[in-house]
Amino acid sequence: MKRMATKQLGLVSSLAAVGMLLAACGGGVNDATTSSAAAPASEAASMAPSASAAASAAPMADCGDWGVAMHAWVGYTASAQVVTNVAKDKLGCNITQTTLDEGATTYDAIEAGSTDLIIEDWGGGRWQEWVDRGGVVDVGSNGNVGLIGMFVPQWMADKYPDITDAANLNKYSDLFKTPESGDKGAWYEGPPGYTTIGEMMIEAGKLNYKVINTGSEAALIDVFTKADKDQTAALGYFYEPQNFLAKVPLARVNWPANDWTDAAKASGLTDYPKTDLQKIASAKLMDSGSPFATLVQNFTWTNEDQNSVALAIEDGATPEEAAQAWIDANPDKVTAWLDGTGAQ
Repeated sequence: MKRMATKQLGLVSSLAAVGMLLAACGGGVNDATTSSAAAPASEAASMAPSASAAASAAPMADCGDWGVAMHAWVGYTASAQVVTNVAKDKLGCNITQTTLDEGATTYDAIEAGSTDLIIEDWGGGRWQEWVDRGGVVDVGSNGNVGLIGMFVPQWMADKYPDITDAANLNKYSDLFKTPESGDKGAWYEGPPGYTTIGEMMIEAGKLNYKVINTGSEAALIDVFTKADKDQTAALGYFYEPQNFLAKVPLARVNWPANDWTDAAKASGLTDYPKTDLQKIASAKLMDSGSPFATLVQNFTWTNEDQNSVALAIEDGATPEEAAQAWIDANPDKVTAWLDGTGAQ
């Protein structure tokens, strides 16, 4: 997963960032579609419309030309490409995808009129100063929920149903012992730079566990992959949405609802907060009356939806192919976005 460290550091200053701008991550699949934030979307090269888009464009010619910001994690690509395909093929919109750094760079680009949409923002209100100036709009949740936590392989939750209650972790600590953790259970953490309250949780809960730092996201994924394959115990930090969860099922260990907005001030007795991921758009788009604005307003889907498209991309499909396969398999959801019900 690329960029998780910066995502995670965001939580220390903001609850909704929850430090994770990590979700649905993967490789930087958008690197081929780069352009300057200063270049207006209308001047950027447009994506070539498909035959079906061309056929449907005539009756929807008033959709207009719009820009979609692309951020460099595969879950974001999944969401953005589904919206792009629907906009082009169903509404006849001319959509330009532009790769930009997340955060202020993209908010500046929206304010300047060089792009129009962030389909998944983890910032938790960091955009407010741009919204206050009037050119940027917080459109609301896209349906994805970002969530950090401690997870075990699903097979463990199936065999020991009460293991997902944090109050029972000491009861099962012997299952998690490794040579590295000694007489305590191994508690696998994410790489340095990820927001974590793991040490606080262990100390506050008097848990018989020792933190083991994995060093990389890949190593963390290896821990869970091996535990799933070999039916061995593992307790580790993870997050969703993440396309890995479409491949290896994990079960989240639950603490009481969180009591903190700043990781440095967490008690350690409660869980990580949830983050509703947001759609951020230009006021120009949302005030335009374009059917694309209606699509953006109504677009909502689940973590499972995103994970399935992201996994297809990770497995070798192009973003366009993966998005279209999901669209073809979910016509009712697409219709809901277009007709205004927004149903999932």
